[in-house]
Amino acid sequence: MPVFDFSDTPDKKNPSECTYTTFRSNESTTSPEKPIMVLDNHKRAWKHHSCGVFTNPIKRTSFEFKEEDGTVSADILQIDARFVSLLRWLGENHINVRLSGKNLENGYAVYKIREIAFGGGTKLSAEDGFLQFMIDRLLASSAPTEEIEDEDQDEVGDDMKLTSLQSITDFMNCAGRTLPDNIRLWARRNLAVARSHEVTPEERRHAQRALSIMMNIQWKNNYFESIDPQEARKILDEELYGMERVKQRIIETIIQINRTHTLPAYGLLLVGPAGTGKSQIAYAVARILKLPWTTLDMSSINDPEQLTGSSRIYSNAKPGIIMEAFSAAGESNLVFIINELDKAASGKGNGNPADVLLTLLDNLGFTDNYIECLVPTVGVYPIATANDKSQISAPLMSRFAVIDIPDYTSEEKKIIFSKYALPKVLKRMSLQEKECVITEEALDAIIEKYANTTGIRDLEQAAEHIAANALYQIEVNHVSEVTFNADMVRELLE
Repeated sequence: MPVFDFSDTPDKKNPSECTYTTFRSNESTTSPEKPIMVLDNHKRAWKHHSCGVFTNPIKRTSFEFKEEDGTVSADILQIDARFVSLLRWLGENHINVRLSGKNLENGYAVYKIREIAFGGGTKLSAEDGFLQFMIDRLLASSAPTEEIEDEDQDEVGDDMKLTSLQSITDFMNCAGRTLPDNIRLWARRNLAVARSHEVTPEERRHAQRALSIMMNIQWKNNYFESIDPQEARKILDEELYGMERVKQRIIETIIQINRTHTLPAYGLLLVGPAGTGKSQIAYAVARILKLPWTTLDMSSINDPEQLTGSSRIYSNAKPGIIMEAFSAAGESNLVFIINELDKAASGKGNGNPADVLLTLLDNLGFTDNYIECLVPTVGVYPIATANDKSQISAPLMSRFAVIDIPDYTSEEKKIIFSKYALPKVLKRMSLQEKECVITEEALDAIIEKYANTTGIRDLEQAAEHIAANALYQIEVNHVSEVTFNADMVRELLE
């Protein structure tokens, strides 16, 4: 639940000098009613957009406004506890900023801070967007540590990346508390290595690369919002025709979030013939959970090092696929779609990839050999697919709620072809329905043609073939429409 609790207790670090009190907030957006800080305005009302610099908060805790009549100072009265370190850093480095705020009865409520360059003041040493990046991270955290997220349409700080040692250092100073404790300690050690002249250039390069990867991941907490069962059902219906029991079982599994606000203890294992929509179901669940997703194709992984990365002792060392997935998602909460889990035990290298998956699925944390840090996995929800569950080891099976996906009946295939597959292809080719007509006998012939194949992939390819043939006849033979009968379909699909 959001926390917005003002405190009358002055900052304990310097009670004789600080003018402000801190307040706790878990708000993810800012506004005059939910400000970052409040400045004194009892002597003078400040402009909506005001420029200036913070003086070192440890000494004066004020903001120096650059006005037409000179520099005017105003004390800071209140500040969101998450932003104290950032404020101190801005003051110590004399960063010129523009405040956006509103004059209220209790003071000038500041809800946005942007960097500007004027008067020869210090420009941020990091990349463009660094200040906004830090503010976004602070807004994305919870009150006891610091942060949460501002969705400004003009500036999205997370578009930039922390790559230089200076930007990483500044981020650690201002927003380091947004990181889990073990990652913050890890980052300090790696910063020392990256700056050290007592190690090889290769070691420094690896340390900096690892830091850049870890600092650009938003490490979220494990609180998840409730899902709407009706919206969840709608999303599943969009991706999957029929299979009512499957949809019901999926919603029953993930609806636990509405009470616990944590991910279910078990992932989903979707078992069924090829082409029955297992992957589409996985993508639909990611949409329901409102999480980014990534895929692991176990059929292409034959060495556990592909998952765990290689040690930094090698010059060509790099992170593994799992760590790269976190990096690509940009956050720690995501859906891992593990395709062909029944192929996970077929490793050809120095170990079994299935054993690595167990560490990811146990939610106790995952360690990449390159990063050398325990990565929290409480926000990872695994969804696996398989054709043959008998090939999956018992330890892996025990981590999932198993859902069998049956093949479609002939009647279901007819509906899928006529109501979904063919209209989708016609729309993509800009063909009208009357330009490509399938008779009932032709539809029966199509279903009969693929009666012994599983799934609907062959039906989708048949729809593509038929529509393409209709378009060809319309364009080349200059006919207005094409009606396919059973004989035409059989000849075309031979």
